[in-house]
Amino acid sequence: MKKEKSCGAVVYRETGEQIEILLIRHKNGGHWAFPKGQVEKKETEEDTALREIREETGLEVLLDTGFRRVVTYLPKPNVKKDVVYFAARFQSGSPEAQPEEVMDIVWASPDKALQLVTYQNDVETLEAFLDYEKN
Repeated sequence: MKKEKSCGAVVYRETGEQIEILLIRHKNGGHWAFPKGQVEKKETEEDTALREIREETGLEVLLDTGFRRVVTYLPKPNVKKDVVYFAARFQSGSPEAQPEEVMDIVWASPDKALQLVTYQNDVETLEAFLDYEKN
């Protein structure tokens, strides 16, 4: 079985006493999820997550590796994919969708984000992040 690995993050920003979650709508399939992408050559997981967030959204973030969640699934026959998610606090920039891969970008309240994300493993990742962020 072929193995693939991607890295990304649950990107958030603080707005007063609330937080908002950044979601992107992928061109490939139209699903709502978090920014992520394939690990390239000798990149670390952290380097990949930062690069993918910057490429897909144009944002600069501060990665929090204290939150690390691995999701494993089978995207196609004979392919096993691990996706490593970190938390990432928004630092600067204004969201700009990478035209080749991203249809739309939104900031959403945690409740709205839980409704928007398409896949159950992303719902579980977001719930785990929200628990982490509370503590």
